[in-house]
Amino acid sequence: MINRRQFLQNSSLAAAASLMTSNALFAQYGLIDKVGLGLFSIPKILDTNMESAIELMASLGYKEFETFGPYSFSTEKAIASWAKVTPQLGFSGSGYFGKTSTEFKKIIKANGITVPSMHTDLDTLSTKMGALAEAANDLGAKYVVLPAIPQEERKTLDDYKRLAALFNKIGAEAKKYGIRYAYHNHGYGLKVENGKMPLDIILDQTNPEYVFFEMDLFWTYAGGADAISLLKKHSGRYKMMHIKDMKESKHFAGSGDNASDWIPLFPFIANAGEGIFDLPNIIKTAKENGMEHFFVEQDKVDHPEIALKKSCAYLRSL
Repeated sequence: MINRRQFLQNSSLAAAASLMTSNALFAQYGLIDKVGLGLFSIPKILDTNMESAIELMASLGYKEFETFGPYSFSTEKAIASWAKVTPQLGFSGSGYFGKTSTEFKKIIKANGITVPSMHTDLDTLSTKMGALAEAANDLGAKYVVLPAIPQEERKTLDDYKRLAALFNKIGAEAKKYGIRYAYHNHGYGLKVENGKMPLDIILDQTNPEYVFFEMDLFWTYAGGADAISLLKKHSGRYKMMHIKDMKESKHFAGSGDNASDWIPLFPFIANAGEGIFDLPNIIKTAKENGMEHFFVEQDKVDHPEIALKKSCAYLRSL
């Protein structure tokens, strides 16, 4: 039989070995299993040569993509609305950037990339879920996401209550087709109005089985909300995150309701790890509360081959 000293020594060694094993596994797999990229970060190079752009992103270490619409199956209203804004954006491509779904799948598969999420629009979500779900299932996407609520649809708190009911309907329809509906918050709806934050209405009045969420970290902060508090308060609801860091603390001059508030903040978007956000703590909290996918999104980024390389390398190092 071993004496007490031997027992304690053996126990300490075992604990140390277990800790070393855990640390080694953590170091091997990292805080984020697969770093993703929102394709809205690179629309111009996708417009120019989609195949080479995807090859470049894969070489930088990205393993997941999030696409954006409209797509060939989107509603006429969505396609027409996109055509109106593209001259201001400086690019016109979206969806599969001129490729068929078969061609697009072949290219991403050859580069070891999957697409767990597709951004679309409210009209397509409301009226063409069948076609959207068919495309999502064909691509292997689990989530179909509303990236923004049209401004005319979110003027009052009653509008948000109506939207919550609509989101429940969309989410229930998505579930019938084997996919999930999520809402991506922008910077609006985060200011407290009459004791209530409009986003809380959607979070509180939607069914957790039908409606999920994607947090945009930069715009959440710019709108005056706290990411960690939201993640903990609504544990299990947030499944995806857009990661972009912030050079210095900045909030909207107004309510974050429109582009006049957003555009002045674009110069303050920073590469991941080069700004003020405590990304290791935020990402750890997110994963503890059900987050599944993390997408780098750096709007209007210059030299994406450099900036997106830095962001991916930092996130993979965590």
